[in-house]
Amino acid sequence: MGSRAKSRSSANAVENATLSLNERILRDCNGMYVDQERGLIHIAKDLGLSLLAPRKKITVLLIGNHSAGKSSFINWYVEEHVQRTGVAIETQGFTFITSGKKRDSLTGNATLHLYPHFKPLQKMDGVVEYLTTEISTSKQKKFSLVTFVDTPGLVDGDMKYPFDVDESIIWLGELADLIFVFFDPIGQALCKRTLNIVERLNEKHSDRIRFYLTKADTAGVESDRQRVLMQIVQELCKRPGLNKCGFDMPTIFIPSLTAKQPRCENQIESVCRDVERTINQTIQNTLNSLENDCEKIANLITEKLEKDVEAGSYNLRARGKGALFGIFGLMLPLLFLLQFLTSSFRHTLDGVVGPEIVEAVQPYLAPVAGVWNVVPEAYHMYVLVSFIVVSLVLLLMAKLSSRTKPTLSRKEKRLLSEKRAYVCDNVKSKKAQLYAEYLQQSVSATDLS
Repeated sequence: MGSRAKSRSSANAVENATLSLNERILRDCNGMYVDQERGLIHIAKDLGLSLLAPRKKITVLLIGNHSAGKSSFINWYVEEHVQRTGVAIETQGFTFITSGKKRDSLTGNATLHLYPHFKPLQKMDGVVEYLTTEISTSKQKKFSLVTFVDTPGLVDGDMKYPFDVDESIIWLGELADLIFVFFDPIGQALCKRTLNIVERLNEKHSDRIRFYLTKADTAGVESDRQRVLMQIVQELCKRPGLNKCGFDMPTIFIPSLTAKQPRCENQIESVCRDVERTINQTIQNTLNSLENDCEKIANLITEKLEKDVEAGSYNLRARGKGALFGIFGLMLPLLFLLQFLTSSFRHTLDGVVGPEIVEAVQPYLAPVAGVWNVVPEAYHMYVLVSFIVVSLVLLLMAKLSSRTKPTLSRKEKRLLSEKRAYVCDNVKSKKAQLYAEYLQQSVSATDLS
C-alpha cells in the first residue's frame, strides 16, 4: 500500500507540474466530487441528495452553414490541423476536439465513454454513428480548458442528413457553455436552417450565443462588408427572438489563410477573449457551487442528527406511555384474580404462601373487594366482562403508544459526524485555498488579507 501511495503521489506531482493553475483548480474541484471514498457525490447520495460533478473544461459549440469556417477556426485555435477544411461539406457529423496526452481519434461509443454527460445522444437515431473525438496534445491559447464541438455544415433545400441535425444541435446547445454562430459573406450566410436553430437556442440561452462574420477578408472593400453585415442583421432582426438591442457581430478571418494584406480589421482575438472570460466565469461558478453543495450536505447531516435526537426523545416518551398503559392493563385482571383466590381459596393459600403474606396483601385488595360487594350478584358477570374489555383496551393502547421511530446507531452517528467535519473543515478549506490561488492571478496577496 505504501509503495502504491508513493507512486500515486509522485504521478500527481508530475501532472501538477504540467498543468496550469486554472486546469488544476477545475481538476481538484472535480476530484472532490467524484472521489470514490470521500467524494461529495458519494456522501450526498447517502443523504438522498443528487449532485453533479463539475466539468474540467468548458464546451464551445460551433454552428453555421457549410464552409462558414468552423473547422478552420478550430485548427487556428489549436494550432494543429485536426479538422478537415474545404468548400465541400467536410464535417458530416459531430466532432469533439479536446486536449489530451497523445494524438488520437475516437469513434462514437468511445466518445460517449469519454463524455458520459452526452450519453442521451444515444436515444437519437443515427447520431452515435456520426460522433467522433479528435484528441490533440496542443497547449496553445486556452485549449487545455476547452472542448470544441464542430457541427455539420447547415444547408437548405433537399439536403438529407443521416440524423435529426436540428434537434441534435438544440440538445447540444443545452449543455454548451458558449455557442458560436458563424456567418460567412459568401454563399449561404442567410441559411434558413441556421437561423431557425439559432432562434430556438436564443429562447433559453441568449447569454451564451456569440455571432461572428467569418472570412471577413473575402467580403471585398469596406462598403461591401458593411452591406453583408446589414443584410445578415436585417435577416436576424426579422425574427422576434433575435431582435434585440446591443447586437454585436465581430468580423474575423484566419490570418494564415490570407494571401494578401487584408483590408479590414481582424477581431478574432475577441473570440479568444470570450473563451477566456467564460473559463474564468466557470471557475468562479464551480468554486461557488462547491461551497453551496458543502453547505447543503452539512445542513442535511445536521438535520438528520437533530431528527435522530428528537426520535430518541419521542421513543423514550413512547416507551413510558406504553409501560404505563401496560401496567394498568395487567394490574386490573391481576387484582381481580387475587381477590378471587383470597376469598375462595383462603385456607389453601394460607397453607401455600403463609397467612402473613395473605394478610399483607389483603389491604391492597380491599378496594376491589368493596367494588365487587357493591355490585349485585346478578351483574357480576357483566362487571367482569367490562373489566376484561378495559384491560384489553389498555393493553392495545400500550402496544400502539409504545411504537418507536427508527434511530441511528452509534456507528452511523459517528460516521455522519465525521462526514460533516470532513466537508466543513477539509473541503471548505480546500475551496478557500483554491479561490485564493485563483484570485492571486488578478490581485496581489495583500488585497486578499
